[in-house]
Amino acid sequence: MPLLREVTRKVAAKNAGPFQVTVDVFCGSDAAFARVAGALEDARVAALFGVEPQLLRRFDIPDLAVIKFSFPRPVVQGSRFDRDMHGAQFATLLEEIEVA
Repeated sequence: MPLLREVTRKVAAKNAGPFQVTVDVFCGSDAAFARVAGALEDARVAALFGVEPQLLRRFDIPDLAVIKFSFPRPVVQGSRFDRDMHGAQFATLLEEIEVA
């Protein structure tokens, strides 16, 4: 099965403030968006990120062929225990997920 990074244009995390992480999946086409939207089940993504499913917020934006996930940071951004200021590790994890 192909990996998410092989069927999308880009997966990127961005700074969503000190208490949230946002990961964007730029699908690049309507066909890729439909494929990815069906494959990225919320419970699966929440488990991958290590967050409770009810804390994961998902935004499907079909006009842009983008799916966004937001969730609480494991630690406050910039604190002494923060090892990933922009959430890039979460984007990399999501890129490695297999999609049908």
